[in-house]
Amino acid sequence: MCGIIGILDHEPVNNSLYEGLLLLQHRGQDAAGVMTGESVGNGKLHIRRGVGLVRDVFRQEHMERLRGEMGIAHCRYPTAGSSSGNEAQPMYVNSPYGIALAHNGNLTNTAELAQELYESDLRHINTTSDSEVLLNVVAHELHAQGSRKLTPDQVFAAIESVYNRIRGGFAVVAMIVGRGLLGFRDRNGIRPIVLGVRRTAKGEAWMMASESLVLDAQGYEYVRDLAPGEVVYIEKNGTLHSHQTSVQVPFTPCIFEHVYFARPDSTIDGISVYQARVRMGLNLADKIMREWPEHDIDVVIPIPESSRPAALELARKLELPYREGLVKNRYIGRTFIMPGQQVRRKSVRQKLSSIHQEFDGKNVLLVDDSIVRGTTSEQIVEMAREAGAARVYLASAAPPVRFPNVYGIDMPTTSELIADGRGDEEICATIGADRLIYQDLDDLINAVQGDSKQVDGFETSCFSGEYITGDISDEYLAKMGEKRNDSRASSGQEALDFSGE
Repeated sequence: MCGIIGILDHEPVNNSLYEGLLLLQHRGQDAAGVMTGESVGNGKLHIRRGVGLVRDVFRQEHMERLRGEMGIAHCRYPTAGSSSGNEAQPMYVNSPYGIALAHNGNLTNTAELAQELYESDLRHINTTSDSEVLLNVVAHELHAQGSRKLTPDQVFAAIESVYNRIRGGFAVVAMIVGRGLLGFRDRNGIRPIVLGVRRTAKGEAWMMASESLVLDAQGYEYVRDLAPGEVVYIEKNGTLHSHQTSVQVPFTPCIFEHVYFARPDSTIDGISVYQARVRMGLNLADKIMREWPEHDIDVVIPIPESSRPAALELARKLELPYREGLVKNRYIGRTFIMPGQQVRRKSVRQKLSSIHQEFDGKNVLLVDDSIVRGTTSEQIVEMAREAGAARVYLASAAPPVRFPNVYGIDMPTTSELIADGRGDEEICATIGADRLIYQDLDDLINAVQGDSKQVDGFETSCFSGEYITGDISDEYLAKMGEKRNDSRASSGQEALDFSGE
């Protein structure tokens, strides 16, 4: 999962890109980068990228060198490729024109494309990143237009050819040196990207970003989410052109954006993330009343952060006290980037602490956004007991995660998922809770969709095992698991566990 931003303005964009990355830091903490282009002369490019948090990658001297009125930015958590500075984005190729690209998502035919690029397109790939593959496919198709001028129609024809070659989930911003800013989204609309405008005395400034909160914070007016399969090209003079690719498929954005990844103050495809999480709590409360009407819950406590809206609404619906019994240390890094299980377990204790008075002698319902690997859940249940809880119940705002994600979320391989091959009672025993309540998938879909008519459905493969692009086989999942395990072993990383983040 990554965050992307593209800006075309009449003023320097370096500070806006940096501030935007800070707002998208929750989408990737492995690496960050900014590339800017000057509108004068030959459109000289400037880049700064590196491993670490946004605040650690950029210093004042870097910002001063990032000159230009057009630029793109990226913060990364590696779902494909390795965790290294070589694969930090944006990435760049000098031919044709000079193209820089930042990508959120995951291509599902990367190996096939890399072979095509080498054998047919005569292009060399130097990393294991699917983003470099995507960049070279874009560059090849733009080169095939054979035009020095490069009209909007030629840009759209080139990206139409890109769509015909690539598969998977993706949202992309790219900068064509001295010419303009480009953005496009996969045909299913799996990965999010929004478009905004800011009107100035010098003309219109444009921004594309992963989440709407970046537009709001930077003073841009929301225009729209890019439609599935839509290509937007903004010339350097500020003229915007858009094109809808010819192949139409159901609009099915990733439901996990609403469960966990996106910030609650964002709106994605017309759906408020916060309101979706509130409705998750309502539906979860309905399930408890339906299946456990004689419950003995004394208090509802969220596992910070993203479960709070659901937990609060669940408590209200059940007419139970809501308490903040777990406190998060905001200065501890996310546990999934820490090497080694022993260090990982210790970091959970460093990240969360309990307020004993809220647990002592009470039957506590802990509410989490999801349970993936179960490592964090097990420790939090143990913490609740140590704090004096009489009984510890655990509710998940999402259904059991039984399958890996292939469209840009770095989940554990199937065998590492706590729900793999286990029923609810066995999962409950493994975690050590007295009772476990999962959200039903239909209720989750209902909660996220609300009264929105914009989307046709959702990408729910990690819950249902149904991969909407239709190209995912058991063999592909097995190879993906081997590749990710090898990558983690060599880098010392562990798989992502969303619980309690």
